[in-house]
Amino acid sequence: MKTKTLIAVMLAVCLMASTMTSASATDQLLKSDFKKESFAKVIDFFDYVRAYALLHGLPKPSDNWHAYTYVTYVNKSGMQMLYAGLCNVSFAGAYVTLPMQTVMLHYKTQNNSRDVIVSSSFVMLMGFNDTEQSLFPDSPDRNDNLWASVSIGFNFQNWFKNVTFPSLCSKSAIYPLKKSDDGLTWTWGMRYTNLTAIWYRTFISEDNHTYVKRPHVITTYDELSFNYTLEIKPDENKAVLRQDHTVGRIRDLWHFWGWSLIPLYNHYNSSGCYRYGKKISNETVYDFLDTHQIKMSIIDFQNSVTLEQETYCETPNGENVTDKDLEVDSTISTYCEDGERIFDADFGVKDTYKLYNYTADPTETSYDTYEAVTRTCEIDGIARNEGLLEGPRNVLRYLPLTIAHVDSGLYEKAKDSITNMTKAKYFYIISYPHYSGFRIEHDPVYTAYIAGTPPSTEEEGIQILPWGFVALVVIAVVLIAVVVAAVKLRKKPEQPS
Repeated sequence: MKTKTLIAVMLAVCLMASTMTSASATDQLLKSDFKKESFAKVIDFFDYVRAYALLHGLPKPSDNWHAYTYVTYVNKSGMQMLYAGLCNVSFAGAYVTLPMQTVMLHYKTQNNSRDVIVSSSFVMLMGFNDTEQSLFPDSPDRNDNLWASVSIGFNFQNWFKNVTFPSLCSKSAIYPLKKSDDGLTWTWGMRYTNLTAIWYRTFISEDNHTYVKRPHVITTYDELSFNYTLEIKPDENKAVLRQDHTVGRIRDLWHFWGWSLIPLYNHYNSSGCYRYGKKISNETVYDFLDTHQIKMSIIDFQNSVTLEQETYCETPNGENVTDKDLEVDSTISTYCEDGERIFDADFGVKDTYKLYNYTADPTETSYDTYEAVTRTCEIDGIARNEGLLEGPRNVLRYLPLTIAHVDSGLYEKAKDSITNMTKAKYFYIISYPHYSGFRIEHDPVYTAYIAGTPPSTEEEGIQILPWGFVALVVIAVVLIAVVVAAVKLRKKPEQPS
């Protein structure tokens, strides 16, 4: 009960706050910031939570709890972009690096000048291999072998003293917000390095959306990077958002093939295969992944809200993609009920990805190009995965507390759906069939159809973003991650039977 109360407090204070102060007191997130053309700050969410809890006699997070979040904002030519990326969360000195990313766009539509909010969120990496019963070859489906790559877990050295496992020493770095001379092109991003992740055997059917709690694999990726470019084109009534993501090569992999008094495993790296420190073969991590035909994929979810009408999403041939398993080799368009197009996710523009073969070129300067496979999937199999995504579901149920007093009908409507995975307009999976554990680079493109003439404003032609919109993004990234971390960290890994 105390945990639920604390979560509710953390959520409820977002809109009541006039500032959010970082632990070092160097960055403050102010309401007045949103009168500006842009800003970029790193904030610590927990500082305000502690102050609020103290003033109201509520449970207070420990002083050594921190949640550092990189927030960027652009307000130009009628387009408002708010981004939040989690740097790290710490509990009593135990640091957890979570690659949580959310981008939200607020603008008026091209033809009817409706207010619209569109969001896109990174969910996870997922390894997979096809089976004879695969429904979608080269894309993870409910009949395949699936492994959710979750960048959170335990330092197993605490539990198995005589066994070597990777320490959880991932780091994050930010790419500063920059703009072009005309102020219409903006770039920013984040990079997670030395990212250690646990691969859990996962099931994503509507009848079985669970995961096996014992790790199947522990991996260390060189990096996971997200680079964003927002190009606003008022003369074309468009704003184009490109998200370049890099999945670094797998440097180390621990494969558990049994559990006894100690975990039974093989450790693979670029030089061979080891068992308890002794080399047993020349099979490298890349050989292992290639032999078992392991492929990689990224899972995201998309949502959209307008005030007057509902929205729907479909392919160029008119197929509705919401909660459906459909291959998409070109574009998913979002429309209002009357047919006005408001947003495109275009996978056909950048339908190929780069793969850097580390074995052939350790400098990772040369690459091969392969076709990516994109499809939508059923929502419940992922969004309702018991345990694995328990934290996000618990957080999102408290969203009404955060924006209950916001007057705008748009944000009143958005609060119940815009960051709720179970109410997503669609989940989409981008798969990389040629993999072998090597570095991947890919950059899908998103287009928003904006009004040609920016709405008139009171201060230098700049709109002020409603505080409720800010809360939606910060909550979606920070608090989801906080609860996920808290849930995972308070549990011990199962002892071997």
